[in-house]
Amino acid sequence: MVQLGFRQYGHSKDHRPDLPQVLIGMAVTRAGIPIRVWSWPGSTGESPLLRQVRDDLQGWQLGRVVWVADRGFSSGKNRAYLSQDDENYIIGEKLRGGSKEASLALSWPGRYQKVAENLQVKEVVMEDDRFVICYNPEHAVRDAAVRERMLKRLEVDLEDSYQLSIEKRSELLGKTKPGLARLLRVTKSGLLRVDRAAVEREAQLDGKYLVRSSDPDMSADEIALGYKQLLQVDRGWRDMKTTLDLRPVYHRKEERIRAHIVLCWLALLLIRVAENRTQDSWRNLRNELQRLHVGTFQGSAGRCLQRTDITSRQAEVMKALEIPEPPRFLALEAGPRPAA
Repeated sequence: MVQLGFRQYGHSKDHRPDLPQVLIGMAVTRAGIPIRVWSWPGSTGESPLLRQVRDDLQGWQLGRVVWVADRGFSSGKNRAYLSQDDENYIIGEKLRGGSKEASLALSWPGRYQKVAENLQVKEVVMEDDRFVICYNPEHAVRDAAVRERMLKRLEVDLEDSYQLSIEKRSELLGKTKPGLARLLRVTKSGLLRVDRAAVEREAQLDGKYLVRSSDPDMSADEIALGYKQLLQVDRGWRDMKTTLDLRPVYHRKEERIRAHIVLCWLALLLIRVAENRTQDSWRNLRNELQRLHVGTFQGSAGRCLQRTDITSRQAEVMKALEIPEPPRFLALEAGPRPAA
């Protein structure tokens, strides 16, 4: 049997269970600054990861701590762990197939309150937990349009399905993507039809997401906006995977894999600091600074290395980042003296 060491087979979010992987965790501030990175063998479960992150950050002597996590950490055991030592959590809940409390919260009557542009909230309090239903009207329009396209595609696939055998219909149902399959029903005679009741239920979820919190002091809008800070984490992962080429990792030894991850994390740290200080995106900063070049000039008097003129925007960026402008001339080398 092949020994993979740090690289292990596990649950692949890229749907590639055939490839070994490592797991990476990252903590960021509200401003998106990555303050720490972790890495584990690819077969490690999510619950042990959460516990290590919490235990490691406890040594930082932080003040008031509110943990923000996505739906993958919403189990009762994880929630109990995160609420120890007077700490609290904000955790996403599944809209479909979630807990009984989440289903009850979604069906709870009441009006939404507008708290920000394209964000409305409704709070439901149950025992020790608070549920906040968040609604984005723009996303609701988008979700409805996506579902309409899915239904048209589904109707095309089902158009001649009545001519198929029962086995072929079962095969067609099995091949249908989950997003489409939940809009299907099987009649008593074994025919495949669009489930209009399921379509109506899906329409009730357009533009919504559900958040659970144990914090008794935060307002509903603070809980909703606090959960949206996970977008900073998602943005960090996108930049790590694309801009910084975190993967694929070609190393095999654990220490080299860890070093590669830490170097990418340090690069992300520099990017976020530059973006926050200049109030501009890294793409714009990179495109502007890449215009700065050094030219080599060779003549009878010798050799000279000279940079291009600094633009006004480049000067603004360097000032914001407290970087001194590079010297005009980087090297001056005298040529050989002419013979007497």
